[in-house]
Amino acid sequence: MIARVRAGEPEAYAELVRAHTGIALRAAAALGAGADAEDVVQQAFVKAYCALGRFRSDARFRPWLLAIVANETRNMVRTAARQRTLADREAAFVTAEPLIPDSGDPAVATLERERRADLLTALEKLTEEHRLVVTYRYLLEMNESETAQALGWRCGTVKSRLNRALQKLRHLVPDFQPQEGGDERE
Repeated sequence: MIARVRAGEPEAYAELVRAHTGIALRAAAALGAGADAEDVVQQAFVKAYCALGRFRSDARFRPWLLAIVANETRNMVRTAARQRTLADREAAFVTAEPLIPDSGDPAVATLERERRADLLTALEKLTEEHRLVVTYRYLLEMNESETAQALGWRCGTVKSRLNRALQKLRHLVPDFQPQEGGDERE
């Protein structure tokens, strides 16, 4: 698909945008863009398009794009010079979720929302590097190599920081058990 874009086929980039907008919005929201997530993602796609000449053909597009989204989110937060509250992040993150909960049982859905709120509160207490690695690995369902590429870290660094972050989360949220995510798809 990247080769088609480089060859001047605009519809190919439109396909990439359609395929990756959902994950990019979730990333921006999870990293603190709040109500500005759509603006951050739009800017990230423009920057990605402009930088396609520097994109390595042996790299995966999704982690590369999400690194740009993360940088744009950080820039937006710095430029705005204000901290997003947990409530803002939760509201932005919830809007990125499916409208129909996984469970049709209202009690189960309520417990899932409470557990998610507890987890987001605990994530706020982690250092930025630990919050980033957990967000990419589990909330955005990226595998270790994709997480490493997106964060610009080595796989060993991802593993060690993820391990420390999960230990801290288990201490903060005793019943926390991460679900495996991040398969080898693009």
